[in-house]
Amino acid sequence: MERRRAGHTPEGVALVGYAPSPGLPSVVVLSSSSDPPPDRVPHPKVHAHDFLQLVYVQSGQCHVHVDGEAVGLGTGDVVLIVPGAIIANQLQRAEEDTQLWTVLFRPDAVDPGVTKPLVSWRSQSLLAPFARSTLGAHTFAVPMENRPQWLAHLTALHTELRERRGGFVDAVRAHLVLLLTDLSRLSPDGPLDLVEWDPTLSAVFEFIEMRYREQISLKDVAAAVAQSSGHLATLMKDRTGRTVGEWITERRMREARRLLLDADLTIGEIAARLGYDDPGYFTRRFHVEHRLSPTAWRHAGR
Repeated sequence: MERRRAGHTPEGVALVGYAPSPGLPSVVVLSSSSDPPPDRVPHPKVHAHDFLQLVYVQSGQCHVHVDGEAVGLGTGDVVLIVPGAIIANQLQRAEEDTQLWTVLFRPDAVDPGVTKPLVSWRSQSLLAPFARSTLGAHTFAVPMENRPQWLAHLTALHTELRERRGGFVDAVRAHLVLLLTDLSRLSPDGPLDLVEWDPTLSAVFEFIEMRYREQISLKDVAAAVAQSSGHLATLMKDRTGRTVGEWITERRMREARRLLLDADLTIGEIAARLGYDDPGYFTRRFHVEHRLSPTAWRHAGR
């Protein structure tokens, strides 16, 4: 994934994200002992992410400020940071030799066929430990006897992503699933139901999922969920940091990436399947989102 600025949260905080790369899993794994911090985009001191983040302390101590609270971590601790949480600084190591592992990933790294948008990650069972927290960060202590297995999963993920040998995409997904499975065993509670979390948001995303291939607008979505356009526009921006139109585009672009890699369709045919009458406009929108044309994305991923 390529790091990028992704806009701002409703509070005006810089939102940092990772754009998907053709043919690569939506995962970044960093080891404090061997990897410099990513620096493709200037990293604001106060910022939020549009992806999920897991930090594991292999040894030592560190702390981070998330949503106004100082989170202290020691050897064997893991902290989960949810999308949109406001991070006041980078992870601060209390000891020079503190060893940290950081995993950054999008929900489609767990299941590439996922049809739900980023906000709906709360309903995925493997991500339940992230969803259980009402705050932006949630911590767990990994039992001593489980720590070698955690280190093995993280090392394998890091190696697969660095070496990119044959079949590495499937291997990365498998190791990530195993890591999240071990994490879920530390948190016995099940996943949250998205409808219980916010029924209006759930209805909006269900409508977008059913109709994104058509020429739908904020007005259509608002009518479907029995809200005024103005109220829904404000609600979506406040709760998700994105507009309804941006979520429609996000869903269309996700399907466009799938069609470009999996189907032998022309760019015009793909545009038509996604509700774009003008292939040129579709190409421009795709380039804005991915910094590549649809044709370049297709060639890079094959």
